[in-house]
Amino acid sequence: MSDDLIRLSAADLAEKLASREVSAVEATRAHLDRIAAVDGDVHAFLHVNAAALETAAAIDASRAAGDELGALAGVPIAIKDVLCTLDMPSTSGSKILEGWIPPYDATVVAKLRAAGLVPLGKTNMDEFAMGSSTEFSAYGPTHNPWDLDRIPGGSGGGSAAAVAAFEAPLALGSDTGGSIRQPGAVTGTVGVKPTYGSVSRYGAIALASSLDQVGPVTRTVLDAGLLHDVIKGHDKRDSTSLTDEWPSFADAARAGLAPDSLRGVKVGIVTELNGEGFQAGVKGRFAEAVALLSGAGAEIVELSAPSFEYAISAYYLILPAEASSNLAKFDSVRFGLRVNPEGGGTVEQVMAATREQGFGPEVKRRIILGTYALSAGYYDAYYGSAQKVRTLVQRDFARLFDEVDILISPSAPTTAFPIGEKIDDPLAMYLNDLTTIPANLAGIPGISIPMGLAEEDGLPTGIQLMAPAREDARLYTYGAALEQLFESSWGHTLISRAPSLSVTEQSAATEGVV
Repeated sequence: MSDDLIRLSAADLAEKLASREVSAVEATRAHLDRIAAVDGDVHAFLHVNAAALETAAAIDASRAAGDELGALAGVPIAIKDVLCTLDMPSTSGSKILEGWIPPYDATVVAKLRAAGLVPLGKTNMDEFAMGSSTEFSAYGPTHNPWDLDRIPGGSGGGSAAAVAAFEAPLALGSDTGGSIRQPGAVTGTVGVKPTYGSVSRYGAIALASSLDQVGPVTRTVLDAGLLHDVIKGHDKRDSTSLTDEWPSFADAARAGLAPDSLRGVKVGIVTELNGEGFQAGVKGRFAEAVALLSGAGAEIVELSAPSFEYAISAYYLILPAEASSNLAKFDSVRFGLRVNPEGGGTVEQVMAATREQGFGPEVKRRIILGTYALSAGYYDAYYGSAQKVRTLVQRDFARLFDEVDILISPSAPTTAFPIGEKIDDPLAMYLNDLTTIPANLAGIPGISIPMGLAEEDGLPTGIQLMAPAREDARLYTYGAALEQLFESSWGHTLISRAPSLSVTEQSAATEGVV
C-alpha cells in the first residue's frame, strides 16, 4: 500500500485524499517511511519534519469535520532549505546558518500550510544556491536516484532528488540561473521557473535578488500547475512582487490534454542554445522531440539570438555582485554562526574568523568576484557592462516572441556527470546552466520536462520550454501537451520508469526506455 501511495502523482493522491480513500496520515507516513529507507543513500533531506504526522492528523480532522480544504490538502511536500520555516532549521546549505530557526515562514511556505499541504522537511542544496551539482552543500552532496555516483543537478538537487526518489510527490525549489530546471533535467522530473515577481521571494534567503525565483518541482506538468496555483500571487512584503491576477495553471495544463492542442503552435529553436559542447545523447533526444512536435502539427522555426552567447558571462558578473551584497548580512553579530578568535578580538576580527569558517569555497569565490566587479574603477567595466548585455538578452527575447509562441531548447547540455568530476573546474561547472540562464536574465518563465534517456549512458534528459513574461499558462498548456505526446509516442512517461535505488532495480527500470 505504501509503495503504491508514494508512486502516485500529486493530483491522483489528492483525489484519493479528497474521497477519503486514503488519509493524510497514511500518505505522510508512507513518504516518511520512504525517506527513512532510502535517504541514507540519496541525502536529499537536511532535516525531516518531526511534526509532519501531527500536521497530517489535523488535516484529516478538518476533512472529517466537513471543512473546505484546498485541492492539495494532505499531500506531502519537501521544501528547499533556502526558504525560511519557523518550525525547522533554515541553513541555505551553509555552516554559517547551521541550526538557525527563523522567527517566521517564507510567504510561499505560509501559503503551503494554509492550503493544507504537509511539509516533510528541508532539502539539501548548494550553499546559498551557488552551484550546479549540489556538491557545494556544507552538509555533503546529494546523489542522483538514477545513479548514486552522479550529481542530481544544482543548486536544488535535494528537491529534485526527493521527488525522483519518491520521497515526496511535490517540492519547492528556487531558480536563479537554472536551479529548478537543470536538476529537473538530470533527475527526470518537472521543474518550473515562474515569471519573475509572480511568486513571492519574501523569506527566501537571497542569492541574487534580481534573478531568484521560487517554483515547483514535481513529476508531472499538472502537478506543477496545482502547486503553482498555491504559491502564486502578489505579496506586499516583496517589493518586486507583481500585482497581476493569474489564471489557474492547473486548468491551463488540463487544456493542453485536448486533441490537437499543438497544431499550429509556432515553436522557436534558438541556435545559440543547441550548439557545440552538447552531449550527443541530449542532442539526439532533442531532435526526436522536435520531430514529434512537427508531426503533431507544430510549426518549427529556426531563430538566432546573438546576445545569448554573452548571457553566461553577464550572469556570472551580475550574480556574484548581488551575492556579495546580500551575504554581507552574515556578520556574526545578528544571527548565525559566531567564531571568536583565540584570545578574543575586535568585531572585525570576529567577523573575519566567522566568515572564514562559515562560508565554503564556492561562496568565497563568488563574493570575491562580486566585490571586485562592484569596486571603484571597475563597476562600469564589469557590472555595468553585464547589465547592458542583460538588456540585449531581454530585447532578443522580445523579438523572438514576436515570431513564435514558445521557445524550446535542451534543459541542460549534458546528463548527470559523476560526483567530483567538475568540482575543481568552476568554469566547466558554470556551463551546465548555459541554456537556462537567459530566462533568468530576462525574467521570463521556463519549464523543464523529461524527454527520455540519453542513448550512451541511459540517464534522463530534459526539454525546456520558454514563454513571454506573464505567459506562464502557455508553458503549462504546451508543456502538458508535449508530455502527453511523449507518453503516447514512447509508451510511457520517464518518471513512471524511474529507478528505485538498487542496482538490480535500476537496470530493470531503464531497460527498454527510449
